[in-house]
Amino acid sequence: MLNFQSSSQLRCGDRLLDLREPQVMAIINVTPDSFSDGGKYHAGSALLDKILARVALACAEGATLIDIGGESTRPGAEPVSEVEECQRVLPVVEAIARRFDVIVSVDTSNATVMRESAVLGAGLINDVRALQRPNALQEAVVSGLPVCLMHMQGEPDSMQNNPDYRDIYDEVEVFLSGRIAACAAAGISSEQIVLDPGFGFAKTLAHNLELFRRLPEMVAWGYPLLVGVSRKSMLGAVTGRSVGDRLAASVAMAAMAVERGAHIIRAHDVKETVDAVRLAQAIKCEKPANG
Repeated sequence: MLNFQSSSQLRCGDRLLDLREPQVMAIINVTPDSFSDGGKYHAGSALLDKILARVALACAEGATLIDIGGESTRPGAEPVSEVEECQRVLPVVEAIARRFDVIVSVDTSNATVMRESAVLGAGLINDVRALQRPNALQEAVVSGLPVCLMHMQGEPDSMQNNPDYRDIYDEVEVFLSGRIAACAAAGISSEQIVLDPGFGFAKTLAHNLELFRRLPEMVAWGYPLLVGVSRKSMLGAVTGRSVGDRLAASVAMAAMAVERGAHIIRAHDVKETVDAVRLAQAIKCEKPANG
């Protein structure tokens, strides 16, 4: 059983993230094939100033983290080369870090991308493979940045091929406990760790719903918890809506995640998510009226 009490602040490079209030992480995928916004900000089809305009808008709408991803992790996605991922991600990280007062999160499993992004001003490593690729753990240590460890069974190209668990909650806890131990052994302190149960990654709808119901138990583990369900197929499975028509469901899930104690909400639709997060937090923290 995980049992740790995290600090109320997360040191992200030269910035602090306040964990006393839930924070919104804006998703910007610089890939041609991400499930929701593939190609929209890919270097081959958009200029850097278009990406920076999106970042400016996200910051104005209330995002405190910008998550930059250069490798699609949608179900069935093929891996990209190290060189190509660097070409997609590094110029964007550098430009955002120079121009905006915001924490840049890098959504990568690639050790080289981690190392170079840290040099260019990134503040968080967000790894869907939980630092299991070659040299990723070592580069995370050297970077000194906090890391988000996510649960996933298998790889994106095959993860949805009949995912199977004896007990989804217990197996997610065991996996993340193991990755926390590996980080500790390498020199990453518990204070630098964020956890992500990995909604939509090698999980059926039933698995996703069970994990979401048990978010309060995960919060009790004591680590900051990141929840990313924005526009995901689990929402479509329940509502029957297509990817582009899942705003209401995404916002509802964001509010419920905050109600259940989540610390960071990863989202495509920043303005609407920030509103939902603020309302959920206000109701959650409101003191009983006198009389």
